[in-house]
Formats: sequence, C-alpha cells, structure tokens
Amino acid sequence: MICAIVYQLTRNLTPEEIKESGFDKYYVDHTLALWPQAAGGIPFNACEFQSKGDVITDLTEDMAAEQKARTTYDNILRLVKDPDVCDPIRFLRAREIVHFQRFGEANLEHCSKSKHTQ
Repeated sequence: MICAIVYQLTRNLTPEEIKESGFDKYYVDHTLALWPQAAGGIPFNACEFQSKGDVITDLTEDMAAEQKARTTYDNILRLVKDPDVCDPIRFLRAREIVHFQRFGEANLEHCSKSKHTQ
C-alpha cells in the first residue's frame, strides 16, 4: 500500500518539482523507485527485526514494533492532509492496533500456560 501511495505521489513529478521538494538526491540514486529507508535516509535492513527465540520476549518485541508503526502513521497523518494518502494510512494504522491487541492476547495466553509463571 505504501509503495502504491509513493508511486501515485511521484509518478508525474517534473525535474523542477523534484529539485524544489528536496527529492533530487533520492532521485539521483533511485529515480522514482521505492527504496525502503527511514525518513532520515537510513536504508532499511534486517537489523530492524529482533528475535530471541523466547515466545514471551518475541511477542513483546512484536507488540513494540506495532506501536512504533502506529506512531509513524500518526506522524504521517499530522503532516499530510490529502485524503488519497490519509485514508489508506488510517487503514494501516487501525491494522497496527489490531495486531498489537492480538499479540497481547497471545502473550497473555502463553504466559498463563507457561512454566515460567508457575
């Protein structure tokens, strides 16, 4: 969904718009292709994922990831007013909330059955 939004927002950019928006450095490296990176320009990598092999720890990490994604969507919604962008972002935000709740339920269920808590 994010790729589609980025594509729709950038597909008709003129060279002047690319320069004026500050998008020119990105454009030189990637044209208008999607290159996953943080807003600060740090490329995405596998270090973003954490795993310990312990169900409780990993579910807690998953819950934190959902909250971080929700906050990112909240920040986008504070900055963007275009309904064609905001509507799918609101959907993704709602999905993060549901994922957080489901991971929390799974964590509680596992904790109640775990030998760690007995």
